[in-house]
Amino acid sequence: MPDTVQAATAAPAASGDRRALLGWIAALVTVIIWAFWMVGTRHAVTHSLPPAAVGVVRFAIPALLLAPITWRMGLWPKGLPLPVGLGLLCSGAPFFLIVATGMQFAPAADIGPLLPGTMPLFVALIGCLAFGDRFGRTRLVGFAMILLAVLCIGGRSLLDAASGTWQGHLLLLSGACLWGIYTHAYRRSGLSALQAAGLIGLWSMLILVPLGGPALAGAVADGLAGAVIVQAVLQGFISGVVGIVLYGFAIDRLGPSRAAALSPLGPVLATLIAIPVLGEIPDLAAVMGIAAVTLGVLLASGILSPQERT
Repeated sequence: MPDTVQAATAAPAASGDRRALLGWIAALVTVIIWAFWMVGTRHAVTHSLPPAAVGVVRFAIPALLLAPITWRMGLWPKGLPLPVGLGLLCSGAPFFLIVATGMQFAPAADIGPLLPGTMPLFVALIGCLAFGDRFGRTRLVGFAMILLAVLCIGGRSLLDAASGTWQGHLLLLSGACLWGIYTHAYRRSGLSALQAAGLIGLWSMLILVPLGGPALAGAVADGLAGAVIVQAVLQGFISGVVGIVLYGFAIDRLGPSRAAALSPLGPVLATLIAIPVLGEIPDLAAVMGIAAVTLGVLLASGILSPQERT
């Protein structure tokens, strides 16, 4: 009898461990995808393609692959309030155009801390101002560390205003704010991750095709079809579909806080990838900003404070 009881209790434990392991693997792969997305997007908009053209391939692939889902929902899902729907679309064409334009001015080492690094800060600010959210001391310290990272990187650009880097910093912070709006809208939309991705992909493609379609066609005519295909795979399929599915998988198996615990690796990986790919070596301000935002995101996620994880 004891052996039977031990076997019965061991099976759920093993199943739970395997479930958690798969969740951690999915979260890690998602962070790696984000890092390559940041470097790949900066390379594209600074070498061969304008932001609107990259945006077309970014959203056309998810729109086509998820067309059966959006077909069942319709052009606008029934019961979706207009403000919530517009909040969802903030993460689409507006987010991409603003962020990709900012990447033309800001080096890759600055993109990680100022974009994914500040997203938790904007989510918290919007939650406090619009919905009365409250946070414990540990998370507040984390938000303060993220703000310190912004000051480290932004202060350096203000001292060298002639370089124009400050414009990229403002645009990246604006993109992070748009993502914060999207986060709260998604929580209140009642849509699944794939439904939201399909809706955002469809509307973003409709917006961006008139803006970026001619430039995209011109790039193909100029012999840049290879670069377009690479961006279609990276932007549209890997980031736009695989990344979304894996992140949802990680959240389902780990919970939001633990799934977000690996996100600080994104800025670090993007900086390391940019050294050989873009030839961009981070300066001291960027390194300090990355260190501050890494600690800040860990504290802000609540992963280091069990009583705040909920």
